[in-house]
Amino acid sequence: MTTGQDLIDQIETFAPLGLREPKDPTGLQLGDPNQTIKKVLVTLDVRPEVVAEAIDKQVDFIFAHHPVMFRPAHNLDTRNPQNKMYADLLAHHITVYAAHTNLDKAQGGMNDWLAAALHLENIQNIPSNEADTLYKFVVFTPIANADLMRSALADAGAGEIGNYSHASYTLAGQGRFLPESGANPTIGAQGKLETTQESRIEVLVAETKLQAVVQAMRQTHPYEEPAYDIIPLKNSASTIGLGRVGDLAHPRSILEFAEQIKQDFKLSGLRIISHNRQQKIQRVAVIGGDGGKFYPYVLTTGADIFVTGDIYYHVAHDMLANGLAAIDPGHHIESIVKPQMTAKIQTWGQQFGWDLTVIPSELSTDPFYFI
Repeated sequence: MTTGQDLIDQIETFAPLGLREPKDPTGLQLGDPNQTIKKVLVTLDVRPEVVAEAIDKQVDFIFAHHPVMFRPAHNLDTRNPQNKMYADLLAHHITVYAAHTNLDKAQGGMNDWLAAALHLENIQNIPSNEADTLYKFVVFTPIANADLMRSALADAGAGEIGNYSHASYTLAGQGRFLPESGANPTIGAQGKLETTQESRIEVLVAETKLQAVVQAMRQTHPYEEPAYDIIPLKNSASTIGLGRVGDLAHPRSILEFAEQIKQDFKLSGLRIISHNRQQKIQRVAVIGGDGGKFYPYVLTTGADIFVTGDIYYHVAHDMLANGLAAIDPGHHIESIVKPQMTAKIQTWGQQFGWDLTVIPSELSTDPFYFI
């Protein structure tokens, strides 16, 4: 049996809620996450036509990139199409979950998918002023389990310091415990004080990776009740990336690059912001969705061009004044979430033995058509 919460826990391990922008209504949108789920629909937007598709396909969980409840409902008058949509979801017991700006920032998430689709190399985060809270994570484990534990913690993202990974510190000592009635000890017996040789493993963990590290520890630890500490630190981890920046394999003109984007994303049109469309470019920054306001951070990366959607008229002028060209392919290129998250949830299903069917929405929710 797989519940919605099982899936949500894994989503939030991959794209922690701590990454979301302030006031972004990311997370559970509607429904009961404790109910059993059998079929998941992945979509960019939750619109009435998508809900009709979900009902027709007997879906019981919708994963969306864009939150369905950006604005609170002031009444439940179902003559309003949005309220009617909520009512239909509830009537058919469909749980809706959205991962928005946390998925944009997550390593291996939206902006990494877009960077790969743009054929970028040497991909790095676009730095921001936002820094991750840092913790010291300490776990006590039998010495024979220490190597496996260190590896599991590192694979989950612990022990990353600058350009180094797998950083940890280990001390040997004696662990003591008394298994009480009802305990099922890996070492020792009920009612008998036990002493065993253990390793104390210390690693640094960013808050956005903490849930994944705790989960990895529990899956790897041989004890039914592992002992561990989570200690907040004053120093902070590396900055969280708003988007990604990378290089094209070879310089290209802005117009050539724009034509390639149009072809790859199957667009009927896009906007170019440049004084010279024949200018050769190689270093490219990308932020999915509406990222124009973040162009000052892009300037620090040395990017020749910035790819993002919904660029505001006056922001476009400011970009040009600062010598930054841009391509606006629209917001809907984030529909890349459909194949990517479908594949990811399917992988989780195989990994955890979930009995789930996962399907991408077949509908386009792009509200614009170019002529």
